[in-house]
Amino acid sequence: MVSVLGPRDEFLRILERELTADLHVRGNEITITGSPADVTAAADVLTELITIVRTAQGLTADIVERVLGMASSEEVSASEVLTQNILSSRGKTIRPKTLNQKRYVDAIDAHTVVFGIGPAGTGKTYLAVAKAVQALQAKEVNRIILTRPAIEAGERLGFLPGTLSDKIDPYVRPLYDALHDMIDPDSVPRLLTAGTIEVAPLGYMRGRAQPIDTPVLTPDGFRPIGELQVGDLVVGSDGRPTPVLGVYPQGEKDVYRVSSQDGASTLACGEHLWFVSTRGDRARGKGGRVLQTTQMIGMLRAAHAHRYELPLVGAVQMPARDVPLDPYALGLLLGDGCLTTATTPTFSTTDPELAVALGAALPEISLFRKGDLDYVLRRAGCGGRGGVITANPITAVLRDLGLAGTRSHTKFVPEAYLRNSVEVRLAVLQGLLDTDGGPVRQRGRTCRVQYTTCSDQLRDDVVFLVRSLGGVAYSRTRRAAGRRPGLAKGRPVPYRHDAHVLDIRLPQGVPPFRLTRKAAAYTIDRGGRPMRFVHSIEPAGRAECVCISVGAQDSLYVTEDFLVTHNTLNDAFIILDEAQNTTMEQMKMFLTRLGFGSKMVVTGDVTQIDLPTGTRSGLTVVEQILDGDHDIAFCRLTSHDVVRHRLVGRIVAAYDRFEATLPHGRRT
Repeated sequence: MVSVLGPRDEFLRILERELTADLHVRGNEITITGSPADVTAAADVLTELITIVRTAQGLTADIVERVLGMASSEEVSASEVLTQNILSSRGKTIRPKTLNQKRYVDAIDAHTVVFGIGPAGTGKTYLAVAKAVQALQAKEVNRIILTRPAIEAGERLGFLPGTLSDKIDPYVRPLYDALHDMIDPDSVPRLLTAGTIEVAPLGYMRGRAQPIDTPVLTPDGFRPIGELQVGDLVVGSDGRPTPVLGVYPQGEKDVYRVSSQDGASTLACGEHLWFVSTRGDRARGKGGRVLQTTQMIGMLRAAHAHRYELPLVGAVQMPARDVPLDPYALGLLLGDGCLTTATTPTFSTTDPELAVALGAALPEISLFRKGDLDYVLRRAGCGGRGGVITANPITAVLRDLGLAGTRSHTKFVPEAYLRNSVEVRLAVLQGLLDTDGGPVRQRGRTCRVQYTTCSDQLRDDVVFLVRSLGGVAYSRTRRAAGRRPGLAKGRPVPYRHDAHVLDIRLPQGVPPFRLTRKAAAYTIDRGGRPMRFVHSIEPAGRAECVCISVGAQDSLYVTEDFLVTHNTLNDAFIILDEAQNTTMEQMKMFLTRLGFGSKMVVTGDVTQIDLPTGTRSGLTVVEQILDGDHDIAFCRLTSHDVVRHRLVGRIVAAYDRFEATLPHGRRT
């Protein structure tokens, strides 16, 4: 009874003031008199108060007033609202305090994107941060991202004194304060450093960008990222096309060259996102994590080993194109064929199996054995001299492909074969490896493939083929100058050109050889898993940048040198605070950052817009644009939901009444 009535009957006086029925307290009994409706209402209020007391929550004058305010609600009982726990930290329990707040919290559970719109003090941001921390602790998300527009500085913080943190802190301080209420203060810096929690102005969040001339892989080949438009197709991490959902110019930014250990590299800004995994992630069965470029600087090694492994692209799906020559036969000819066309094309090999395979792939050609190693590629049906002279079909094709007259140091893979289906690219690579490649077996290790050529262009083309099939290729060069001459039939033969040696790893299910003896040797030890690690991150000046978002399920796309990079926010709880100060473009940019497994909460007060005159707030129009989507909820909070000092709610309500009397459009 003491708990229900309050110290010095404080709660009783509130009940007597607000209820129409009369309350009479005698000992442990309360008698209610009045009309049946008034008695029922008073009994319901007292029942709710007793229920709350029995939860060991305790009553305050504020709670009593809120129970009275919810007494007429048929949707849910006051005790159900006020005893719904979200988070407990250091003896403090965070829970909704009004019916609208409960609707808001329930909407966050039920929807992917939630807009919380209402005046200051209604708990929009605080409850959203509490739900984010709850989701992080329950491992429903991997990270929390808290952002708000720094409109007071026009998102140009450079003129402010101090470090970058000093410039940002005034705008994100309310978010820090909420975090410290819910998480052990000693843990907050560690979570911020690890990237598990990111707090930044909206302008910094969007700056995940690459220079405008950075190549991005599309189904038709590489294109500069600055030329891409919404609706264009790029290649995702699975090798399949995925649409571009948004293109956001970023202006001039500091950029870094991110390089992998196999020689691949690309440029990206410091806030650009990368999906990586560490040895610890793999040991714990975690898929990986998303880090910014600058978060990896200085952290690239763990016990002298590379720390961050990048995902590899799947076999890239490119449109199939007709080709004039069987792709496996082309690979064989590029490896061991004489393509000068000064005479009839020839093919040299110590493996008769390859000669048979070449003849089977070229039905218009018959192979005439000229010596122990050499085969002449004659037109089928040509038995010798005499008769009508016709062009050799192989010679004609070589001329069409631009290969006629090439020698060992000038050979290349024609464009029609490089930009073709997986089957065509693999067949060309198999022909090259069956002739000039081979398995390398070492005790206790998986088998790798080694390939050698003295053509700079052919080296680059083979690297392209390997990477486009989901593999990695390491290149090194043996200089011709100073090398001991080789032997040919016992005679020394000097080297005239540098030799490029490629060590290749291909994914499981991609056979590098057709030649029986090489395929058997490769199968014994099996090819190891191709891996690509971040090797270095170096400043590369400043450049005009652009940011894109893509529709791939994992939010990954393929950039320069077949590097897989990331640009939206998966498995994250993202909160945009003070959203009334975003423009329409900023709101669209933010919402299209949504990744899979993520939630977004957008909060704001449309009566406190600080945008320049004539600039439309993105929050005021977003409901017109997105209303009706079943996975997006709009929650309205009012002055009755203010949870600060009780006087604050009355102040907000008074201002609302005053503004309602002003002519339409006038707020000053």
